[in-house]
Amino acid sequence: MAEFDTIRTGAGVRAAQIDEGLRAHMNKVYGTMSVGMLITFLAAWAISGLAVTTDPSAAAAQLSADKYLTSFGYSIYASPLKWVIMFAPLAFVFGFGAAINRLSAAGAQVVFYAFAAVMGLSISSIFLVFTGQSIIQVFLITAIAFAGLSLYGYTTKKDLSGMGTFLIMGLIGLIVAMIVNIFLASSAVAFAISVIGVLIFAGLTAYDTQSIKNTYLQMAHSGDQEWLGKAAIMGALSLYLDFINMFMFLLQLMGSRE
Repeated sequence: MAEFDTIRTGAGVRAAQIDEGLRAHMNKVYGTMSVGMLITFLAAWAISGLAVTTDPSAAAAQLSADKYLTSFGYSIYASPLKWVIMFAPLAFVFGFGAAINRLSAAGAQVVFYAFAAVMGLSISSIFLVFTGQSIIQVFLITAIAFAGLSLYGYTTKKDLSGMGTFLIMGLIGLIVAMIVNIFLASSAVAFAISVIGVLIFAGLTAYDTQSIKNTYLQMAHSGDQEWLGKAAIMGALSLYLDFINMFMFLLQLMGSRE
């Protein structure tokens, strides 16, 4: 009996340690993601400020009645370079995924923050297209929705793994539709893409949160802190992409244009 109690006590201590480790892991995931979001929006705001001027003598192109693109703004928004900037985050994600095993946890974190800055460059045009008030409003709506969906993914007892294949297939189809619509320029297709995009990334938010939690629980016994550190960075990347994409699609649906 004493031996059984000892085993039971040891199991309880181990479970408590795993719970504590899981909380620390998720805090790192959300903290890293939040810093990445801050870098993205600061970079986007700063770059959009450099791209626009009210001085006609310093303008490379006219944007509106009282706003003009600087030469820098013209190069990133109106020249062929805009296509490179548009697809740079996608290429960055694939490269990051391929290189993660060769990077240290600290190196992976630096690469993630660099990616966040590149994403800021890619989405900086939102400050030219939409009003500042609507950007803030949509960001807050996205933050509330994301928090609720992520909390659901973390706490639910329902296995969401079955959603994964369906959501990934939907995401691939969405990317193809977005590329096709670049040439079609159909407002109806753009609206449908935005609605479907919100639904897909809402589902991915819950799915990815549960996946991050389950991955930690499966690997916590290994004690490999380097691996767990990189897993936290990749988890932050997944949730960061869910948030950014949900925000961008909601902005297309709800944002007030300049």
